[in-house]
Amino acid sequence: MSDTPRSIGTGRTAWQRTAERIVLAPARKAHPVALDAQPVALELDLARTALVVVDMQNAFCAPGGLADLAGADLGRTRAPIAPLNALLAALRWHGVPIVWLNWGNRPDRLNLPPMAQHAFDPQGIGRGIGDPLPGERGGVLLKDSWSAAIVDELRPEPGDIHVDKYRVSGFWDTPLDSILRNLDVRTLLFAGVNLDVCVYHTLADAHFLGYDCILLDDCSGTTAPQFCVDATMHNIKKCFGFVSSSAALVPALG
Repeated sequence: MSDTPRSIGTGRTAWQRTAERIVLAPARKAHPVALDAQPVALELDLARTALVVVDMQNAFCAPGGLADLAGADLGRTRAPIAPLNALLAALRWHGVPIVWLNWGNRPDRLNLPPMAQHAFDPQGIGRGIGDPLPGERGGVLLKDSWSAAIVDELRPEPGDIHVDKYRVSGFWDTPLDSILRNLDVRTLLFAGVNLDVCVYHTLADAHFLGYDCILLDDCSGTTAPQFCVDATMHNIKKCFGFVSSSAALVPALG
């Protein structure tokens, strides 16, 4: 066998094999970053950090999408776009993994129980998951549909990671946890919509799985009333993690 190391496995936890040995834990250099946050300031290891962007999709953030048809204020779900673009550029420069976590349901919806479908169309008016949208835009939140696509203003790059989800939490019945562990990620930055629903419950499940969780409030939005935002922020800071912002993180990256 050649002395040239070769990888066994994928991600940052891959082994390195030579003719002499297998290295189970390749050396990794920490990248500490000080970050202003609530309820207390933090120091995180950027080398073991990933950004999870939740549901920045046409369904919730674009004219003609599900939220728009329901009369929601799209300004509140589109507000994260500008700060996210600045944050994405900074994190990519430092090699931080970017995970796009989006609804992308099966066309036959066989993995969705009735309650999951009812939540999207409680009045039964035909705007639930899989129902057709006006204007030849396909079904609501179906995989590879216009509704499930990331908004045009946010442009994923080839090295980004895409995970489809089928529930409010992105960890339920998805490979998200396995992917993050293969990347040797410990700390998760959270962004996206809706803050009080899919972002919050994905963050809470990440906490239960042992990840360190940081919500970036200026990169998150919701169409829900302000009291929902207040309660979500309170619960995150009290029980599930920390709250900071891209306005604090981007300068800290240098």
